[in-house]
Amino acid sequence: MPTFSQFDRRGYTSIDVRTGYGEWSATYERTVEDVMDLALLDRLRSPAWSQVARAADLGCGTGRTGAWLRSRGVVAVDGVDLTPPMLALARRRGAHDRLIEADATDTGLPAASYDLAVSCLMDEHLAELTPLYAEAARLTRPSGLFVLVGYHPHFMMMSGMPTHYRDGTGTPRAITTHLHLISEQVAAGLAAGWSLIEMRENVVDESWLEVKPRWGDFLGHPFTFALVWRREPATDR
Repeated sequence: MPTFSQFDRRGYTSIDVRTGYGEWSATYERTVEDVMDLALLDRLRSPAWSQVARAADLGCGTGRTGAWLRSRGVVAVDGVDLTPPMLALARRRGAHDRLIEADATDTGLPAASYDLAVSCLMDEHLAELTPLYAEAARLTRPSGLFVLVGYHPHFMMMSGMPTHYRDGTGTPRAITTHLHLISEQVAAGLAAGWSLIEMRENVVDESWLEVKPRWGDFLGHPFTFALVWRREPATDR
C-alpha cells in the first residue's frame, strides 16, 4: 500500500498526535471549517439522527461533532479524545454527557451501549484502521451504526498536504499522517463485521472556494468522504 511520505510536498516537521493537537487546540476552531465534515453529515440519508438515544464520539476534539449531533436530536453523547487541551474545550462547549481521555481505538467505554459511533477527521492519524472499526463494533448495539468522516486519499495524494497547523511562532507543523485507500476502509469495516450502507464524497466546489479562495487549482477534486456502516447482528451458524 502507498504511504503518505511518497506524496508529501510540504516537508513540515512532523509531531505526534497528542503533542500536535495540544498545540493546535488554541486555534483549531478558527482553522477547521464546517464544510469539511459537518456539511457531509448533513447530506447523509442515514442515520435518523433524532432516533439515536446514545452516541459515542471517537476522537471528539473540541466538541464540534458532539454539538452537531445534539443539534440534530441525538439524546446523549459520550466523547473520547487523546488530548487534554482539546477535551477542555469540549468540556467548555458542554455538548457531551461524559468526556474521557483515551485512545479512540481503546476507549474503555462500556460494550454494546451505543446506537451510534462517530469518528470525524481523525482516521488519518492511525497507522492501522482495523482497531478503530473493531472498537466501534464493540461499542455499538446489534444493528447499530458507525459513521466515519475522513480526508479523502485522492486529495492527500494529489495535493501532498498533511494534516497541519501553525504553532505559536507561526511555524507550520504536520501531525503524523497516514494514507488509507478507500479499499482499506472497506476491508477494515468488513473484517469487523460491518456492512456498508452509504458513502458520500465532498468535492471542492464554489462554496469551498468562498472559504478557501486559494484552492482554485483543487476545484472538482474530492476532499473528504463519509462512510455509514451498520453492525449486523450475530447469527447462529
